Amino acid sequence: MNSAIQLQNLSKSYGSTLVLNRISLSVPAGQIIGYIGPNGAGKSTTIKILIGMLPDYEGEATVLGMDVKSNALDIKRRIGYVPENAALYETLTPREYLQFIGQLYELDIAHIERKALELLRLFQLNDHADARMTTFSKGMRQKVLLISGLLHNPDVIFLDEPLSGLDANAVVLVKEIIRQLANSGKTIFYSSHIMDVVEKISDRIIIINQGQVIADGTFAQLQHQRPESLEQLFAELTGSDSQTSIAQEFIHTLNQ
Repeated sequence: MNSAIQLQNLSKSYGSTLVLNRISLSVPAGQIIGYIGPNGAGKSTTIKILIGMLPDYEGEATVLGMDVKSNALDIKRRIGYVPENAALYETLTPREYLQFIGQLYELDIAHIERKALELLRLFQLNDHADARMTTFSKGMRQKVLLISGLLHNPDVIFLDEPLSGLDANAVVLVKEIIRQLANSGKTIFYSSHIMDVVEKISDRIIIINQGQVIADGTFAQLQHQRPESLEQLFAELTGSDSQTSIAQEFIHTLNQ
């Protein structure tokens, strides 16, 4: 299978702090990657490099066969990005905002209108298409953000905590959308702290810690090495498996 994403000895520092330390990996087209790690492990930094937001790095990074540094604009035309939080220009309505996003991708205005309204309907936002987003809940904003990241039908989709603020029904819908996107050949690079979702939807799970890949495989392969849940495996591999004792200390302190 062709590689949709390729990293070779990728390193990134902020001042004297090394955030990514010679990461190498290859992601085939049509695969769902669960990319997980503790806070500060380098997850969001990896994604920002791949989408062309951080050009100052060492090593090689390619998306859809194109070098990120020299083809950033061409790559941006063919990828989608859904961050946990983003500026939505909340004085706009969802209809206006999606028209703006669609025109950035040079889509036909009438096509944007039809597509945006249909996608809003599927996310149960059709009654709010012309409401100012200043009144929207976190979950409603996140739905608009998801639609804006997928509106142009990208080939590779980067999701950084995409379920933030969504209600239970919307979470189920987004998980199914991700699976069907992958089935249609799209590549999904999914970063999240919600372990049960990563476990259920990912074809392959990559765990990074302190800027390095410490585990890479299907959940079944990782579980074979250590017969535990993904949450337990993550805690053990990243050195954060003392939560039980910490929680006990926390409760003890509360009760003093």
